[in-house]
Amino acid sequence: MNNSIYRFPNPGNEPVKTYAPGTSDKAALKKALLQLSAEEWDIPLVIGGQEIRTGQTDKVVMPHDHRHVLATYHKAGEKEVQMAIDAAMKAHRDWSSLPWEERAMVMLRAAELFATKYRYLLNAAVMLGQSKNPFQAEIDAPCELIDFLRYSAFYAGQIYADQPYSEKGIINRLEYRALEGFVFSLTPFNFTSIASNLNMAPAMMGNVAVWKPSTTAIYSNYLLMKVFKEAGLPDGVVNFIPGQGSTVGRVILSSPDFAGFHFTGSTSTFNTLWCQMGENLKKYKSYPKVVGETGGKNFIFAHPSAPAGDVAAAIVRGAFEYQGQKCSAGSRAYLPKSLWKEIKERVGEMLKEIKMGDVQDFTNFINAVIDEASFDNIMGYINYAREASDAEILFGGRGDKSTGYFIEPTVIQTTNPTFKTMTEEIFGPVITIYVYDDEKYEETLDVCDRTSPYGLTGSIFACDRYAIETAFRKLRYAAGNFYVNDKPTGAVIAQQPFGGSRASGTNDKAGGPLNLIRWTNPRCIKETFVPPVHYGYPFLNEK
Repeated sequence: MNNSIYRFPNPGNEPVKTYAPGTSDKAALKKALLQLSAEEWDIPLVIGGQEIRTGQTDKVVMPHDHRHVLATYHKAGEKEVQMAIDAAMKAHRDWSSLPWEERAMVMLRAAELFATKYRYLLNAAVMLGQSKNPFQAEIDAPCELIDFLRYSAFYAGQIYADQPYSEKGIINRLEYRALEGFVFSLTPFNFTSIASNLNMAPAMMGNVAVWKPSTTAIYSNYLLMKVFKEAGLPDGVVNFIPGQGSTVGRVILSSPDFAGFHFTGSTSTFNTLWCQMGENLKKYKSYPKVVGETGGKNFIFAHPSAPAGDVAAAIVRGAFEYQGQKCSAGSRAYLPKSLWKEIKERVGEMLKEIKMGDVQDFTNFINAVIDEASFDNIMGYINYAREASDAEILFGGRGDKSTGYFIEPTVIQTTNPTFKTMTEEIFGPVITIYVYDDEKYEETLDVCDRTSPYGLTGSIFACDRYAIETAFRKLRYAAGNFYVNDKPTGAVIAQQPFGGSRASGTNDKAGGPLNLIRWTNPRCIKETFVPPVHYGYPFLNEK
């Protein structure tokens, strides 16, 4: 019997590979890309550790070359969803009772497998299936994914060690139980690391999961399942069920054992599912824990004291990396009239240099948006701006979906601070600029705060410290992650815990202890060594 009390050390963040010319990393990644490009996978459901093929299938294609099929995947029907619930509940007792250090060992082994044996295959799968350039894929999966796994073990130890005060003759303890049921994880296409964490964070705390991956990220997500199994994750702890969202959700949300919902995706989907949970509350054994990160309309705000070059670089990187398909991507900017000319020139110069195309050409900064529906939606916003009397397209604005779903980085300028593209989430390579009079800085901060229903990320650029403090105060609830003199993207695990409120979610800060503790069901235990033998208290005596 292992009776040690162990605390995992702070792991630090996984180093990011540069894939610079001449490096062995670049050669290894290109080899993995060639290997996966030549293969066509058959992706099953994984329920209770068993691969299940339903015969109801669809294709996975490269967004930047939609004629190239990467895989065929099988879809879950209602029967398979119920099988996944049953498998999860079967696994619940043993997994939730396993010493937490043993669960942590699974997380740490998975992290090491991703860091070494599967690093380049995972990166290549993300590049090909989700159209990320090498750097964007690297910082997502493997790096952030590895950080999620390692830090979950580190933070779990801190949580379990947090115990209540005990008085003389009494010992008080907190037991951090798993939820009494299963967690439903509904994961997005844009970050493979998030897809992993939405399952493995609850699993670290002893929970079991039923996982519906995004249909446009199934390729890399299936590789995750295979590595989880190799790392020793017991059968049934995580169950992988691609399928139609309405079909999966109908069965999941009707189950008495539904105990938690871990979500990243659109605000509208989150709202719809939360309403359905409310309608089904009487069916559940307990109130479900709900953790969601949803939409954003993230801002870049420059004060007249800001360096123009810093702001321009933040616009290009913050708005256009990964084609703007980040929850945190900059999509509206407020710039002072005194800096506008220089910022505009610098942005234009950078956009002239940027190349767009296939991910396997490492000189391309921009790749394709995820699918045709996204392409059509984004182009709809661009065309709306093209026809509007109070907006002008300054750069970009063209799209082509004949080979891949390519949209140029697009900069719109508007004279209307509540213009459609200033207020609505687009989730593409589009940013809209509003130029304000320098003397209206505080007034424009108020406009920024009330323009959008979201509260995810935002950044302020200024050298004037009083101006920064004013922005802190006026934009107090406008962003859950607030950046000073930096772009509003690029949160790093353990450095900038990520999440927002308002219409951007429950702000439970993925990757940190605040998120992990949500997947616990604490029990307080009081033990009295010498109990009283009579009911009376001193106040009952008159003398």
